[in-house]
Amino acid sequence: MKIVHIQSIVKKGQLANSKIFDEINDEIKTAINKISWPPKSDGFYLNANSKGKKRGQGNGVKPIKEACVTYLKTIGWKEERRIRSRGVAGTGPLDIVKDTQYGLFALEWETGNISSSHRALNKICLGVLNKELAGGILVVPSNELYPFLTDRVGNYRELTPYLNLWERLPFEEGVISIIVVEQDGFKRGVKRIPKGTDGRALL
Repeated sequence: MKIVHIQSIVKKGQLANSKIFDEINDEIKTAINKISWPPKSDGFYLNANSKGKKRGQGNGVKPIKEACVTYLKTIGWKEERRIRSRGVAGTGPLDIVKDTQYGLFALEWETGNISSSHRALNKICLGVLNKELAGGILVVPSNELYPFLTDRVGNYRELTPYLNLWERLPFEEGVISIIVVEQDGFKRGVKRIPKGTDGRALL
């Protein structure tokens, strides 16, 4: 799988200019690049005829996220960590976090609809504003990948009108960005990625 765009929302403070942040970036990029389909292939390829949102169409989303999480866990990241936002309840756990000398850094991989994407990014923004997170990244599919995924999964295009709002929040420091991912290409005969949570098959 490849990264086609990185959209920075805020990048300031000690973490932003540290080797730790360079390591975080490298680890996340490696995790994304390791995601492959079909199994044991040299990239992430889809069948050009696997579009569709109906039953039996499209490709599963959760196994893609789980593949990234599976890899990051092997290098010390922690899965499903909840943060206690001051005065904010019910934000839910983060997909996976890395504990650094500057605080927790979170990664959220979008598997729900566009409302879920907003909640995920708002959760990260709240955590940074409340100094409970040092930073965070949200991973979303590109406009090219989106039509091949099941459900109406959140995507970058639908988030872009709100970027100016997030960028104007009063962050004193922190690092927040959106990573946009896409398939490496198409191959004939490739089966659909099934629904489920077995991401190991995609590494």
